[in-house]
Amino acid sequence: MNPDLEIRRLLDVMPASGRMMTKIISKPEQSQVIDCPFPLPWSSERPILINFDLWRRLKVPQRDLLILRTVGWLMGIKWFKPDLYQGIAIVGLLGGIWELTQQDVVGVVVAGGLSAIAVSRIWRNNTSSQLEIEADLTAVRVAQRRGYSEVEAAEHLLSAIENVGKIEGRYSLSFAELIRSQNLRAIAGISPLGVPENVKQER
Repeated sequence: MNPDLEIRRLLDVMPASGRMMTKIISKPEQSQVIDCPFPLPWSSERPILINFDLWRRLKVPQRDLLILRTVGWLMGIKWFKPDLYQGIAIVGLLGGIWELTQQDVVGVVVAGGLSAIAVSRIWRNNTSSQLEIEADLTAVRVAQRRGYSEVEAAEHLLSAIENVGKIEGRYSLSFAELIRSQNLRAIAGISPLGVPENVKQER
């Protein structure tokens, strides 16, 4: 497989927002088929690392859904959006700076603790199973604009998850992969059972 040609093909599959925000990089030395570092707040670029020697062992529809799912996951991580915890984190940070200028140690500790709790909550939101499932749903939606039906897209993504595990030599899927697989089975009509809301919030 020519990585440059495949990268160009994948860029055509990706939505315009994904092409602007992410960058596909060939990384033959990695053991994962596809990987991406968790984007931190100050990261301006969101790289997607692919081992093309392993990637070529997937069927084209599986590759399409896998890249769409990865882009959907990266785009779903939002450190800066107006919500309660963002507000608490900012207030805590500003309060900590103010208390520091006033040399109030207790105030600094309280404000710092408040910010830490809020940031911890934001981190949990960005690493929850719900975000993983939403990335799958985004991939299925975008795939429908690329000629796949909803059922086909769900089936291809489901088989991609299973095949990636085999290619990487893993004996079992992770908790998040099992949850995602169950949700995709429900979308594809393979299973009547979806994923309960309380399980979606698990990490």
